[in-house]
Amino acid sequence: MKFNEKLMSIRKMKGLSQEELGMELQVSRQTISKWESGQSYPDFQRLVMLSDYFDMTLDELVKDIDVQDVRNKNLTDEKVESIYLDVENVKNKSRKLIKIFCYAGVILLGIVILGFILHLFFPDIEWLWGSTQ
Repeated sequence: MKFNEKLMSIRKMKGLSQEELGMELQVSRQTISKWESGQSYPDFQRLVMLSDYFDMTLDELVKDIDVQDVRNKNLTDEKVESIYLDVENVKNKSRKLIKIFCYAGVILLGIVILGFILHLFFPDIEWLWGSTQ
């Protein structure tokens, strides 16, 4: 029996919901669901907590687990997390770049408006506008 099947079986045998087990282990119901569906595995600390809670040895709890499968799932989770972090970094850099362009545009617009106002009030100043002849 695989770990996810064993966990679901033990939890149901004890009459616990995923929510209740999650509260005991200080994780969300969704985390328990992922463990039971085989999408992820608990870390070592949570495995120890599970074995203590169900009054089992770690060996009894995790026996028949394919270690390579656990490694692959953890690597996949790490890759996904890395991708999300990269996307967040790109978003943050894009926001900063957009702010810089907005500030530059506002400054440029201010200079143009200032020039227009100066030209309205002082149309005959040669040093300001150059030669008009």
